[in-house]
Amino acid sequence: MNKSERTPLTPIAEAIQQLLPTIPQMTDSEDVAPLQAAGRVLADDFKSPLSVPPCDNSAMDGYAVRTADLDNIPKTLKLSQRIAAGSVGEPLQPGEAARIFTGAPLPPNADAVVMQENTKQADAAVVIEQGVAPGENLRATGEDIQSGQILFQAGHRLRPQDIGVLSSVGCTAIEVRRKPKVALLTTGNELVKPGTELKEGQIFNSNFYSLSALLANLQVEVVDLGIVEDSFDSTLKVLQQAAAEADCIISTGGVSVGEEDHVKAAVEASGSLDLWKLAIKPGKPFASGKVNGTQFFGLPGNPVSAFVTFVLLVRPLILTMLGCERAFPQWLPIAAGFQLSKSGERQEYIRVSLLSEGESGLSLLPFENQSSGVGASLSGADGLAIIPPYTAVAQDDLLQFLPFSELIF
Repeated sequence: MNKSERTPLTPIAEAIQQLLPTIPQMTDSEDVAPLQAAGRVLADDFKSPLSVPPCDNSAMDGYAVRTADLDNIPKTLKLSQRIAAGSVGEPLQPGEAARIFTGAPLPPNADAVVMQENTKQADAAVVIEQGVAPGENLRATGEDIQSGQILFQAGHRLRPQDIGVLSSVGCTAIEVRRKPKVALLTTGNELVKPGTELKEGQIFNSNFYSLSALLANLQVEVVDLGIVEDSFDSTLKVLQQAAAEADCIISTGGVSVGEEDHVKAAVEASGSLDLWKLAIKPGKPFASGKVNGTQFFGLPGNPVSAFVTFVLLVRPLILTMLGCERAFPQWLPIAAGFQLSKSGERQEYIRVSLLSEGESGLSLLPFENQSSGVGASLSGADGLAIIPPYTAVAQDDLLQFLPFSELIF
């Protein structure tokens, strides 16, 4: 056994703590329109330029009143005006009511709205059959958002609902971190692009496409460096090209200890490795380091291993590069719907489906084939269940469940 094969495996929690101080920070920013901002990370705090709503308005269809006029019930009030959303009423005089509709500004002097179900019309008047308190059935000025309020802090990753909030205060441009350029390359003489005639001994390059889709969700610019042949010189050349063009390099394959695995040696020849080999299953041959000062992540070649190491490590570390305030996924406690004999020395991330058990709640069912080469298992699963090292799982044991919704956006 050679020295590289005796490299100790690093637990994933330890690996994250080890890598975080080494991750470069991107400080460049740009202004984008809200429609292009979903998934981007805010570069600065965003303060609202106005209040929402901008004035007191009716929360329902009904009648705007002065509560001081409702000294006894029922009460007949003169109808002075009709106020629809988008129009502005006249001041309400004593003994008057205004017909008002949802979203319409409250007329001056009015301090409540009586819902139309509690009234009865009488010629040019309205009979109030149930009283209201001041402020009832209103949306107060600034009830949703106050002028000058910090809506989102620097480091917040914008979601679709946030885009709606930005638009509600009239935002037309928002400052976000620049999109990082991520160079993506795959290694292996056996790989060909879909659309190419598949010859004996070849397979289609699925890793490039799954990783490109994952990176698209992170709003990064992918630099396609293609398929690299299994040789030290070719690997070194492409890695150095990637370092000159991109903010981050991701490779798949070639980071194990076989004679045709050249990525580790090429990285060390032009930089350094900060981490190699994790105590996780799948995904042991993961590497991280620098190529001519550019951040490098080396993923295993098996499709499940590449996917798992990307979502567990590369995704949150890229978000960390962007200063994202919540870069790492959150897990949920869900009951196991299966039994498992004691796991080995590596922490396992098994592909599971989330099943509804009616009144008894939710449970997790593992995909039958947990091989790291079965890429279809990722499509058949709802997320990953975490099995700690040297741990047996009994029916109904609570497991840490990482839904794909936490791992791929």
